[in-house]
Formats: sequence, structure tokens, C-alpha cells
Amino acid sequence: MAGVSGRGGGEGASAAVAPGHETDDVPPDAPAPAAAPASAAYGRGDARAGTAAPGADAGAPATTPAAPTGARPADAAREALRAARREALRGETAESGAARREAHERARPGASSWTRAASASGPDSRAARVKAVHDMRHYLANAFRMPAWSETPEEETQADSTGDTESPSAGPYSAPATTATAAPPPSALPAPTPPAPHVPPTMATPHRDTELRRTFPAFPPREPGSEGAAFAGTWWGNAWVGALEQGALDGKRLMRGRGYADQGHVDAITVTPGLVLAYVRGSRPRPYRVQMRVRTLADEDWERFLDAAADRPGHIAALLDKELPQSLADCGVPLLPGPGDLAPRCSCPDSGHPCKHAAALCYQTARLLDADPFVLLLLRGRGEKELLDAMSRRSAARAARAAQERQPRSLPGLRAGDALAPRQLPPLPPPLPVPPHPEQPPVYPAAPGGPDPFALDQLATDAAARAHALLGTGRDPVGELTLWQDAVRLAAARPGSGLTAATRALYATLATAAGRTPADLARAVAAWRQGGLEGLAVLEEPWDPPAGRFDRARPLLLAADLPAFRPWRNRLTHPRGHVQLRLGRDGLWYAYESEPAQDDWWPRGTPDLDPVGALTGLGALDDIA
Repeated sequence: MAGVSGRGGGEGASAAVAPGHETDDVPPDAPAPAAAPASAAYGRGDARAGTAAPGADAGAPATTPAAPTGARPADAAREALRAARREALRGETAESGAARREAHERARPGASSWTRAASASGPDSRAARVKAVHDMRHYLANAFRMPAWSETPEEETQADSTGDTESPSAGPYSAPATTATAAPPPSALPAPTPPAPHVPPTMATPHRDTELRRTFPAFPPREPGSEGAAFAGTWWGNAWVGALEQGALDGKRLMRGRGYADQGHVDAITVTPGLVLAYVRGSRPRPYRVQMRVRTLADEDWERFLDAAADRPGHIAALLDKELPQSLADCGVPLLPGPGDLAPRCSCPDSGHPCKHAAALCYQTARLLDADPFVLLLLRGRGEKELLDAMSRRSAARAARAAQERQPRSLPGLRAGDALAPRQLPPLPPPLPVPPHPEQPPVYPAAPGGPDPFALDQLATDAAARAHALLGTGRDPVGELTLWQDAVRLAAARPGSGLTAATRALYATLATAAGRTPADLARAVAAWRQGGLEGLAVLEEPWDPPAGRFDRARPLLLAADLPAFRPWRNRLTHPRGHVQLRLGRDGLWYAYESEPAQDDWWPRGTPDLDPVGALTGLGALDDIA
């Protein structure tokens, strides 16, 4: 058989790859042997010739069928290969069944590592016992380990003597029990606790705010040392706290709630009509959802409130300044809650009224009322914009009615024909005489932060002078002046001459506005006082006069025993250079003086038609000669 198997090994391999397509050593043209039916049955893998039936024992030894008489060697080799393959499949089936039974024993609840080790058989029994020993060592090493935060059982299941459902003894850092207990079997070990849920930093939704829904950020922790003082800073905030404390059933819970509020455990607060909502942090990782309900006002209550606010305009101004007047709160409408009007509700297991989380929310709501009394009005059912619009409309309507009541009775009517009928009117009274000069303006006192009294006096004096000129001549002399001319006129209207302590600030302001220096302004003021607008033109505008009066001036000066003046355009200058005459376009001569050998001419004297008369105003002619 061995020789047959070795001879037909290659053929058997090909038969295993493609069963049903067997090869043969006989040439194709050889005649078929007599045992062809038997070989055909072997090629199909039939149960005959020693093959195992479907219900046969898998552990029975396989028998190799003997080759039938007259069978070909290739057929015998193929049959031997098939028998070997069946034997290998039976071995694999037995091993997989044993593995499944062992896995079933391990997965069965209550079965320990020692049981699995005892039930194991075969070569794997030693490995099972080693694994059981490792499991027991791991259990003994962790039997007395302190639990971590994620392994701590649910807290706050029992209330302490103060009504606190978050006893510190049940926290994650409590000491282990001192009484030794028997270690539980490995099968009784608790299942690993899932990690604590992720808690966002805030659960507020300010993006959903509307006129009737407002979200306020969380308050920071209060400074230490304010335990004995009043929690709120306004009288209405303290009234809210008083309603909370008078309606509470346990003072210790209130103190814990105030401590939570002082430490900043209250998240962002959402206020809607009749409801205050916030999340308050306790000892659990996830905060508690706390509500505080207040009854909203009816429509008739709001009508009385709006009437009281519109009666006094100061009420509206106080509300806009974030103040709540005492008289407005006492108008007969229950704006502030009383004892028992606050209805708390919290998701914690504490059944106190209120629990410390609800008390913390109430205390923080008092701080909201301190900052904005419209929060109280929103709690009672109306938004800020709606209330301000309603109060403004009522106030305007009342003001209109009051103004209408103050109006006098209408005058009796008149027929159009009577109004247009010709009638003789009485003559107008004669006008009053023009005063000789404008009066002095009143004195204006100096006030902190007010205008300069000197400047006010200057403007009043100028206005009086212009009014006097307009009344007497019918024309305003300032209407056609330039900026520089008007600045010179304003400076010249001030009594006195030259730069003094009283006029220095005025000269500096006017000169800066006109783009000149105070010295230029002082020279121009002297020319204005000498001859007005024409005197200012003589100072600043040299011109070429026609022949006639200017040519006759020099012989007149020589006839008065004066030296020959040097002519230049409209000016005649003394030979020593200290006196000068200037002819204006109005035909008058204007006298000027200067230091000898310096071109620093200042107007002096009074203008005159005669050049000698203009020089006479400067002093004795002998001094001039």
C-alpha cells in the first residue's frame, strides 16, 4: 500500500485539487478494464469501499479499503488520500468541540477559575490552572484599594441632621471601614463604573433671548467677610431676600444656600415671566436644575401700575436710572413677593422648602434685582421695552390733556366781509428819538465752567453799538467788513488804548483768529480809532493820488515855516523821518509818528482837510520843525 501511495502521490494531489476530474495512466486508446464500475464509484467518493457513513462515530479508526480486484493503481492511490483527509477532518472537529466546551464553562455565570481548571482536561489543563492563580492574585491585590471618583457609588441618598443631602461622609475621599470583612469571591466583584459624564462649563442659552426671555451671566464669588452684612444692596433686593427667609422652613438650609451663592456655585440665570431658572453646582459632577416660580400680574394690576408711573414723570426717570421708587412699589400692585409667594423646585433629592440649591438661586436673583429692577417687572409678566413704550404713551397723552385744559377759550369769530371792509385806521405814533449813544451792558458774573464774562461784556457792547448805528442810520456798518476789519472793529470798541492786562487776552484771541499778531492788531486799532474804516485803509493801503490837493500840500507846509517834506505816493515824510502825513481816499490828511530813522509809524492826532491842521494836532509846530 505504501508503494501504491508513493506511486500515485502526484495523481492524488491533482485529485484533491479538482475532484471529479481524475487523470489516468492508461493511454486514451487502451481498452477499458473490467472493473470500471468500481473505479467510477471510488472517483465519486461514494460510501462504498470503506467510506464512513454520515452517522458514523468520528472517533472510530478509519479503515483503508482494499483495492478491488482488477482496479487500476491510480484509483487505489486516490482512495488512500481521501481516507487520510477524512481522518484529519475528524481530529480537527474533536479539538474545536473541546474548545467550545471550555469557553462555555468560562462564560457560565458563577463559575470560578478553580472550577474551570478542574473541568479542563488534556494538555491545556496546566495553562488553565496557572491562569486561575493569576486571577486570584489580582483580586487579592485590589480587594482593599481605595475607590476612585468614577467608582464611587451614587451620592446624596441620605440627609444629614441639617437637611443636607450631600453628606461629606459619602464623598470620594472617605476613610475605609475598620472592621475586616471576608473578601468576596471573584464572581461577586462589582462591574466597572462608567466614567463621569462630561459637564459643559455653562448650560445657559443666551442666543434664545427675546423681549420676554433674558439670560444673565453668572456672578463671581463674593469677597470674604460679608457673611453678617445684608446680601442685597437696595431696598427692593432686600425685600426679595426677606420674602425668601420668612417663607423658609429650615434656617440651616438657607445658610448653606447663601454659602453656595457667595462661592459662585450658581450658573447663568434665565428669567422669563413667572420663572427664574439656573443650574446650581453641588457635590455631584453634574449640576442641579433649579426653578423659582412667581405669580404674574393680571391686566388690571398692570393698568394700575402704568397709571401710577405716568402720574409722576420722576417714576419713569428713576426706572431708566435702574431705580425702583418706594412710592411706585406701594401703588397697590404687589410687585415684590411676600412670604410664601416664592415656589422653588429642584432636581436634587432633598425635599426641603427650599433646598440649599433653590436658596442659592434666590440669593443670586436678589443681586440681579439690585442691578436692574426691570428683572422684577419681567418676572411679573412684562418686558422692559413694552413697559417703557406704554408709560411713554400714557405720559404723552396726559401731558396733551393737561395742555388742552390750560388753553384759553377760543375768540369769537368774525365774518370775512367785515374783516375785508374798508375802514379808517388811526395814524401810527411818532418814533422815539434816537439815544445819543448806546448804553453800557450789564455786568456778567463769572461761573465755573461758564463763558468768559469779559468776552460776554465785549459782545454785548458791540451789539449795543451796532443796534444804535442801525437805529440812527438805517444800515449795519458791519455787514460788509472782512474778517480782519471786523476783528479790528471789535478790539477798537473796547475802551482804553494799547495792550493792557484787561485787553491782552482779547487781542490775542482776535489776532489769532485773523492770522495776525497782537502788535499788528494794536496798530490797526489806533488807526480805526483815528478814522474808522478809512483810517485803517490809510494805514495799510498806499495809493497814487491825482494831481491837485496832494501837490498843493507841500507849498502850504513851506508857508508854515516847515521843512520840505519828501513825497512818496500818498505820503509826505519829514526830512528827519519822525513825522509823516498820509492822504486818504476821503480827502483827509492823517498824521503819523515814528522813532527817527525807523519805519515804525503809528497813527496820531485827528485827520484834517488841511495838512498843517493835521500836524497841529501832534503838538507845537516849532517842535515839528
